[in-house]
Amino acid sequence: MSSVPGTGSLLKRVLIGRAMRSDKLGDTLLPKRIALPVFASDALSSVAYAPDEIMLMLGLAGGAFAVTHSWQVTLAVIAVMAIVVASYRQNVHAYPSGGGDYEVANVNLGPKAGLTVASALLVDYVLTVAVSVSSGVQNAGTVLPFVRGNEVVFGVVMIAFLTAINLRGVRESGTAFAIPTYLFMVGILGMAAYGFYQHFTGTLSSAQSADLTLLPEGGVDGVTGIAAAFLLLRAFSSGCAALTGVEAISNGVPAFRPPKSRNAATTLLLMGTLSITMMVSIVTLSQWTGVKIAEDPATQLVRDGRPVGEEYHQLTAIGQLSEAVFSDFPVGVVFVSIVTGLILFLAANTAFNGFPVLGSILAKDGYLPRQLHTRGDRLAFSNGILILSAGAAFLVFAFRANVNALLQLYIVGVFVSFTVSQTGMVRHWTRHLRLERDGAARRRMQRSRVINAVGATMSGIVLLVVLVTKFQHGARYAILAMGVLFLLMLAIKRHYGRVSRELAIDWETDKPVLPSHVHAIVCISKVHKPTMRALAYARASRPSVLEAITVDVDPDDTKALIAEWERREIPVTLKVLSSPYRQITRPILDYVRSIRSGNPRDVVTVYLPEYVVGHWWEQLLHNHSALRLKARLLFTPGVMVVSVPWQLVSAEGAEREWIDEPPIPGSVRGGGV
Repeated sequence: MSSVPGTGSLLKRVLIGRAMRSDKLGDTLLPKRIALPVFASDALSSVAYAPDEIMLMLGLAGGAFAVTHSWQVTLAVIAVMAIVVASYRQNVHAYPSGGGDYEVANVNLGPKAGLTVASALLVDYVLTVAVSVSSGVQNAGTVLPFVRGNEVVFGVVMIAFLTAINLRGVRESGTAFAIPTYLFMVGILGMAAYGFYQHFTGTLSSAQSADLTLLPEGGVDGVTGIAAAFLLLRAFSSGCAALTGVEAISNGVPAFRPPKSRNAATTLLLMGTLSITMMVSIVTLSQWTGVKIAEDPATQLVRDGRPVGEEYHQLTAIGQLSEAVFSDFPVGVVFVSIVTGLILFLAANTAFNGFPVLGSILAKDGYLPRQLHTRGDRLAFSNGILILSAGAAFLVFAFRANVNALLQLYIVGVFVSFTVSQTGMVRHWTRHLRLERDGAARRRMQRSRVINAVGATMSGIVLLVVLVTKFQHGARYAILAMGVLFLLMLAIKRHYGRVSRELAIDWETDKPVLPSHVHAIVCISKVHKPTMRALAYARASRPSVLEAITVDVDPDDTKALIAEWERREIPVTLKVLSSPYRQITRPILDYVRSIRSGNPRDVVTVYLPEYVVGHWWEQLLHNHSALRLKARLLFTPGVMVVSVPWQLVSAEGAEREWIDEPPIPGSVRGGGV
């Protein structure tokens, strides 16, 4: 506790901002121009690394294989993206409450299916933050030498920054991140347009790696048959990272301004169109400029028959394209590099909006701690934001901010949610078609069912591909995390159910019964102001029996206490409890239990005088015996514990930080036990 009133509150206000009233929740709703960067930054940012992943996987078989098949893989990824976007447009119209995939699966396929989707999405949101931040740090390291070797530190600092921004509220974070997101769109689309113009006018320069030869991994050129098919599937599954974040809009429909469903569907369509356009442009320009990406550039890339060696620095596809397209305009290269790094960082913001909302819904349904359902000072779900940032920071630390390692755990969860959700939507339309009689409405539902059925089939196929190609490379850890989270949420649900059943009143049998007697005990150690206040309060409650007890730890102190008690003629019986081993808690517990055992219908009330200090260091100078005793008494049936505080001078004014000022993000608010 701070000794200077308002110090903690001032720091909180600087970082978070002033608290907002609950009736101002409508002011935080987002227009489409802000919702696009808030919810689509993850999907848009994936074009910065999804093409690299495709070329990286295909490059394992050599440059010729990569050139021949990169277009085929890209078209397959784009087809899946178009189908998924079309499918989710049906979701946002049918389920606008913000439950997204979880609600669709829970309503149509049952609680276990909903919980499967929820666990997959929660894991994937944490991975989204870790992957995006790690990718952004690595990208920054290409132009900022001091970042290299310190990626973990900068990654954790960036997560802390994103956390602070999001604690200020959804609208504030969206406004802060809107400009960088739109600048990224301008940068990539502008580079694509200028690059296409140069190609058709014959002025397009070659990429940095165009004059290099890309050798296959292991030096064996050419793959055929099953090996080639498996490599294509690996490239396809890696490229499907471009689909991450599509589900975020369906989970965030409540954050849109009315009409919520229509605005969310429009934003989803715009996001899909932009992502497809940018990805096609990058892959096309990469082919025209001769971009080559190798998993081990030092040995796989060869110039004049010799490997380029460790001194060669391989740029990303966007980095190589910017240098080729803007070879006569260096400012363009710097601009594209900066906005790409920013969007990779800001892609994590999608998860900062999706994870807390989903956590809130799960908490409301009893699958997660109920504190996740309450809003913070700025009407954001602060507890969910803090948990997400902690999980992402742990992954960045554990994997040393290595994007390639983290990507192997990625996208499994999102395709689990895609598949289960779209299957649930098929069942949703089938159920409604049984009841609908209007011809036009039936045709719309049948069309929507076909779209969702295609989406479910395609997502299921991709999920199988991802599991087969990524299981041994790290996806098994993501699956394990989903399983653990699934079981944990079931356990939490069972706990809340058990507590509710225990606390429920059976009005036939649980009639209120008054205790036979109230036996009040005041625990004392010496005669001082806190003791006299506790005695006065206990006497005012008029118990059946009232006595004071002390534990004989030091005989001299005990004699002095008895003498002072008698001299002051205190009208309460003082009882001394023996303690041969100088314990305080055990003799009191034994005495209280002895009273209870002899009179089971009696209630024992224990009054504990406590003095409250105002400085943190003062806490270290006191033995907290009252706190330890209280903790043990709370587990004793039929015992009521009453704290009687006495505030010392150092505590004056400190209560303003704890009572008068609004609580900090993550603290307890109303919303359940």
